[in-house]
Amino acid sequence: MSASLRIKPSRRVRLDDFDTDGREHAPGDKEKTLEALQKRVDRIGELQELLFAGHEQRVLIVLQGMDTSGKDGTVRRVFGGTSPQGVRVVSFKKPTELELDHDYLWRVHAQTPGHGELVVFNRSHYEDVLVVRVHSLVPKKVWSKRYDQIKAFESTLAAEGTTILKFFLHISMDEQRERLQARLDDPTKHWKFQHGDLEQRKLWADYARAYEDAITRTSTREAPWHIIPADRKWVRDWIVSGFIIEALEKLKMRYPVPEGLDDITVV
Repeated sequence: MSASLRIKPSRRVRLDDFDTDGREHAPGDKEKTLEALQKRVDRIGELQELLFAGHEQRVLIVLQGMDTSGKDGTVRRVFGGTSPQGVRVVSFKKPTELELDHDYLWRVHAQTPGHGELVVFNRSHYEDVLVVRVHSLVPKKVWSKRYDQIKAFESTLAAEGTTILKFFLHISMDEQRERLQARLDDPTKHWKFQHGDLEQRKLWADYARAYEDAITRTSTREAPWHIIPADRKWVRDWIVSGFIIEALEKLKMRYPVPEGLDDITVV
């Protein structure tokens, strides 16, 4: 996969420097890429089964992006070949009263993967340096400390054996407008539209700056950020699937072999 999409530690990120189209990363046109993508989806399914069977490794995938960037679609397409038995998707909504009684990472830590699990965060702990910052839900002196806290949290997970991949799904403002309009035009998509989406769109520049700071401050060797061109869904899924396969294959997983099988005969 293109190393240019993986953010090195200490690299200053400006989203305008990153393409939202990304077709140069695909193996061909849409039809050819989708055909090749199915093989990747199948491969992820095979690797996830190894992960579950081995019950040794843990994998955490973080998906973030502007509204309509395709977090749900990425989950459906990329993980379509996996077993629900070993994959969990977690979406973090507005904190409950119980969650607010604890530190902001309390509810997140409880959802991190156990041995043999692959967990996808569809939005994540990063909302506490994004939404919280843009809407001034807590003072700057509070949220500005969270970058280092999040790095320490992820470093602990990695040290305990969790593989972490973080993806920012990068769409253009024009593409977001088209996707929001599609939700208004298609009755089957009305359920996806919320009036608040338009208010959030007005804050595009503020969110962009918040994402730039979050990615710059928290992309590390053990928990790297990847900026994924997401204007074209088939390109987005192709790139994300490639990075996931690369990471899972590096784990060099094997099916466990219980002792004594040679002495067992089924009668």
